[in-house]
Amino acid sequence: MTAPRALQRVCVFTGSSAGIRPEYRDAARDLGQLLAQRGIGLVYGGARVGLMGAVADAALEAGGTVIGVIPQALVAKEIAHTGLTELRVVASMHERKAMMADLADAFVALPGGWGTLEEFFEVLTWAQLGLHRKPCGLLNVCGYFDGLLTFGEHAAVEGFVRREHREMVFVAHSPVALLDRMGRYEPPAVEKWIDRAAT
Repeated sequence: MTAPRALQRVCVFTGSSAGIRPEYRDAARDLGQLLAQRGIGLVYGGARVGLMGAVADAALEAGGTVIGVIPQALVAKEIAHTGLTELRVVASMHERKAMMADLADAFVALPGGWGTLEEFFEVLTWAQLGLHRKPCGLLNVCGYFDGLLTFGEHAAVEGFVRREHREMVFVAHSPVALLDRMGRYEPPAVEKWIDRAAT
């Protein structure tokens, strides 16, 4: 059995909206609270609204450390969370994503929209390319990511994603199960390229 990874900080990608199901907010709060209870810092996008605000507030209420990273343009829209352990204001979305990735030991996506998916797939691609060796997981609340997982399987069947890379995505329905699985992560020993002869 693989020894558990010592996670110091987890980066959470999620929506600035709350969604229509109360279960989404509940899961965000459960994750924030669990991170604090385990002594794991939260890194996230720095907003006070939606599921982003919910996960941050829950971690703070449980005595956790929360680092927000937000572009100046969003601070100007008055959605920045001003009660965090630390709020880092950056110049651009690109700088925001790079800083969040540098600060974290693992990545979790909760339900969210295009921005959440884009952020998650970027760090997942970096893992596939061997640019980092950090686990990536989806908290699949109420089956929110079922369609995405079906697409991932389709991409693997069609030869665009190696099976080993498809299996790099950890999926769980509860924060406890997800963090436990991510703590046992071992990166696959396989190159990204599927078919060099086809290039």
